[in-house]
Amino acid sequence: MEHFQHSSDTYFNRELSLIEFNRRVLAQALDPELPILERLNFLIIFSRNLDEFFEIRVAGLMKQLDLNAITRTPDAIPTEQVLVELSDKVHQAVKQQYDTLNYAILPQLQSLGIHFIQYHDIVDKHKAWIADYFARQVQPVLTPISLDPSHPFPRLVNKSLNFIVSLQGKDAFGREIEMAIVPAPRSLPRLINLPKEVAGSATEHIFLTAIIQQHINDLFPGMKATGCYAFRVTRNADLILAEDVDDLAVALKDELSSRRFGRAVRLEIEDDCPQDIIDYLLREFDLDEQQLYRISGPINLSRLTSSFDRPELKYPPFAPVIPKIFRKQKPMFEILKKQDVLLHHPFDSFQPVINLLKEAAKDPNVLAIKQTLYRSGPDSEIVQVLAEAARNGKEVTAVIELRARFDEESNIMVANVLQEAGAVVVYGIVGYKTHAKMILIVRREQDQLVRYVHLGTGNYHAGNARMYTDYGLMTTHPDICEDVHRVFQELTGMGRSAKLKNLLHAPFTLHSELLKLIEQEIGFAQAGKAARIIIKVNALTEPELITALYRASQAGVQVDLIIRSICCLIPKVKGMSERIHVRSIVGRFLEHTRVYYFEHGGAKKLYCASADWMGRNLFSRVETCFPILDEKIKQRIVEDGLLSYLHDNQNAWELQANGEWQKAAVVGQAAVHNAQMYLVEQKQLNV
Repeated sequence: MEHFQHSSDTYFNRELSLIEFNRRVLAQALDPELPILERLNFLIIFSRNLDEFFEIRVAGLMKQLDLNAITRTPDAIPTEQVLVELSDKVHQAVKQQYDTLNYAILPQLQSLGIHFIQYHDIVDKHKAWIADYFARQVQPVLTPISLDPSHPFPRLVNKSLNFIVSLQGKDAFGREIEMAIVPAPRSLPRLINLPKEVAGSATEHIFLTAIIQQHINDLFPGMKATGCYAFRVTRNADLILAEDVDDLAVALKDELSSRRFGRAVRLEIEDDCPQDIIDYLLREFDLDEQQLYRISGPINLSRLTSSFDRPELKYPPFAPVIPKIFRKQKPMFEILKKQDVLLHHPFDSFQPVINLLKEAAKDPNVLAIKQTLYRSGPDSEIVQVLAEAARNGKEVTAVIELRARFDEESNIMVANVLQEAGAVVVYGIVGYKTHAKMILIVRREQDQLVRYVHLGTGNYHAGNARMYTDYGLMTTHPDICEDVHRVFQELTGMGRSAKLKNLLHAPFTLHSELLKLIEQEIGFAQAGKAARIIIKVNALTEPELITALYRASQAGVQVDLIIRSICCLIPKVKGMSERIHVRSIVGRFLEHTRVYYFEHGGAKKLYCASADWMGRNLFSRVETCFPILDEKIKQRIVEDGLLSYLHDNQNAWELQANGEWQKAAVVGQAAVHNAQMYLVEQKQLNV
């Protein structure tokens, strides 16, 4: 293993880089060129991203401090300093988020007849309806909890909505009660549509918070509520499983219940809450001002999602296209025997993947279906088709990764559905998440067994396939199919790691082969031959690969990196990385393709993969990286999936040596180019 220098001069901090990505998401909400409901949606995405950031990343840093653990990161920045810098950046971003909501988005929506009613927006026409709704739908399920010696501070669930109420007077037992907690049950909707007879011509949505605050006194008869403030606590939600568990599913179920009550890492509270109440809550949650967020508006914007029948305020509708090759009503096996097929989601429909499985489930000549499932749901069509195949007598094997973060419970349900149908379900390898995306179908054809394979960069999740950009390759290439077969054997059986002919796979060969490919590119550059590297991944954090890319730059290799979120590599530093350019595309679709391109002296090596360039992907997960061998498909990926993105001047951000991201702009006479919309338009032209 190569030694690398730990320094903030050579590596950006991972957590600080991730916050910069979330600020790029927030920037979409600030863009007046976007449809107003899409701007609101980006605010919601930013909120959800921040939730996970605190639950996992900040929680991990705080745990290090609590345990007095010293971790050595490539950037060598002390944990305390990272937390301080993160707090500053997040506080700035949250203020910007709510300023955008309060002074741009909500006023514009109001001008368009869409109103969000908060407590201070309630007027006389609302009051009778609110009183009736509170009495019938809300009050019966509320449980006020007084804070006194016999009622200690309650355990509050992670990210639940709660109210802290200041009180005057005596309760039914003659006790002086000064404060109470009112949890808002998760069974209650956070946003309620007001009926037309109340709202009039406008569309009005009222927050549950406003309804409860309007009638808080009704919960404390004979007492007076002098204040009622909504708040939310975020907790550590990372799951830690022992390596020697007897039953992964049982162990996960036990851990999932504890996730709701992990260590507090953030307190959000309405900004008009008095300081003495805030101090009280901070003591209860063992937090300080650094973890406190005073919120000027609705707490938890992710609850703002609502069904608006206003398509003119959203992106123009877009329908993924079925590739022409699959519109001929021929059996898919017949088509795939003759040629490889590339799907580029969401521009190409995900339906051919489902159709392939449907045909396999019904085809009497299909003997076996094997598939990895990372994020899916028990109601997903793919899971139902696999269950049908098992009931039809096919040998169905599903490798289900139970530990896909925040999808653990759903994946346990998927496993149960498939097992009940007669499928063989395995949970991969303890200590290594199975992140590879593979389908293998074995079919008997004229006394021979023929394999059909689908390999992808993204999950088998039809919903994600409409929002995430991903590649899927369908092939019958004998060596690739044999490799996939061996990886499945590796996942379900025992023995040595499989020796593969075409695929690179983690945690065995992928990292070392990537280092070799970079070294080969350095050799071509030094020999005066064509040398260029283009990498498109979600994140780049692995120190050895970063060091190798620095060496490539110094050797004269042009390196272009398209990194959606975290990038620990520092570009454009003279003598270190001056030939490395890093850009990030944040647009309508979430960029998720993983593509590795090496000029290789003109031979042009191209791979697609399930793996990002992160330590966890390369050393702690089972990942597949597959070569693109068909020249036409290779050209299509290079042109549409790489070069087009390098020319984007609408959704692209460029990373500077000081860590700042600058929005790419149209330069000189260059044409306006939006890589995602270009692909949408191209697909529509070819319908």
